[in-house]
This record gives sequence, structure tokens and C-alpha cells, in this order.
Amino acid sequence: MRVLNVRSTAIAAALLVASAAASALTIPTNALVADSVQKFSQEAMDGFELTGVTISPLGNAKAVANTTDSFAFPITSITVDSKLHIAGGEASGSALEIARIAPPRTPSAGQKVGIVLANFAIDYNAKKVFADFTPIGGVTAKKVGLFNFNVATPLGIKYKFPLTVTGREVLDQLTLTPESRQAQIDALQLRAFEIGALDAITTFGSLTQDIKVTFRKSVPTAPYQP
Repeated sequence: MRVLNVRSTAIAAALLVASAAASALTIPTNALVADSVQKFSQEAMDGFELTGVTISPLGNAKAVANTTDSFAFPITSITVDSKLHIAGGEASGSALEIARIAPPRTPSAGQKVGIVLANFAIDYNAKKVFADFTPIGGVTAKKVGLFNFNVATPLGIKYKFPLTVTGREVLDQLTLTPESRQAQIDALQLRAFEIGALDAITTFGSLTQDIKVTFRKSVPTAPYQP
């Protein structure tokens, strides 16, 4: 326990000094307790049920215990600026498969269709979540805009004696970017009334980030590839 406390203090001190000295610093967090949780809204879940869509976690991603609407992604790195503000974050190696069996009178009727969203990244300047998009059986498009978001609870790094570091943030009002909307329409082969149901979803839920200087087994940082 003493070793962990010493290591935690050392990392906390390093974060403080390095952040103050640099205009931007990317910090690996794959060995820390740092997670981003995607909680889909009820209207999004209703839309998935209406269209026969299922969501499956892949790679580093895991379903949150005792839920059907929430998925956790280990945060593999964060970027902070000189004022200790979070400029960006990544969950490399995590993915969600959004898929269904194509219904009658669609090009792939009876076959599994959908899209894999992977290697999530948050850009706080653009207020967007990005991901790699791979239609099932298709070619990957890197770093496509997935969601626009609103910052409900800003993420700030907090220090407590003896240099314990924590951070928490909530992003809500997740809405599809035009690129994401079209990619999902195409990959899921949505019919006209199903597109209407998709467009009626006002928010896809929220993202909550929690970061602590507490050690856990390192998660892989290699990008997920379908």
C-alpha cells in the first residue's frame, strides 16, 4: 500500500509540474482508474428496439453491470493545457457494434448489417466526440465526428493532500453529426419510417468521465480494428 501511495504522489506531482510547464501535455491513463461511461437515453433505446438494433461492446469496452443502456470505456490518455484544463481525451481500443438483421425489402435482407464505432476521442474545442467508423464488411473511416455534446459538468483536475488527483465530468445532449447520421442510415439499411424514428431522437444520452490516480491493471492502448 505504501508503494502505491508513493507512486500516486509521484504521478500527481509530475502532472502538476509538467502541466504548468507545457502548453499541452498528453498523459497516459491506461494504468489508472479512468473510465468514460456512455449511457444511452431512453428515447435512443426505444429507437433501437423499434428498428431491431442491438449494441455490443468490443475490445476494451464493457457493459456496465446490471444495465442494458450503459457501456464503459477505459480512458487511455488525456491532454491537459497549461491551466490544467482538459483539452482532449481518448479511449483507444474500445468499440461498440451497432447492428441488426436486415429486414425484408432491404438490400441485405436476412443478413447482419451495421457499423462498428471504435477508438473514441473527445475534442473539447470542437465539442465533438470522434470515432473510427467501420460498416460491417466495409472499409474503416478514421476519426469521423460521432456526437456533438454539451458540457453539463466541466472536467477539472482536483488535488487533495497528499497530492491525490481526481477528475469528473458529464457531457450530455449527445446528438448525431450529419456524417454519423448518414453512416448509420447506410450501414443499418434503415427504411424511411426508421429514418424518421432516428431523426426524432433529440439526445442519445450522456458521457461521464471519472479519473483517479489509483492504479489498476493496464489496458491495451492499440487501436481497435474490426
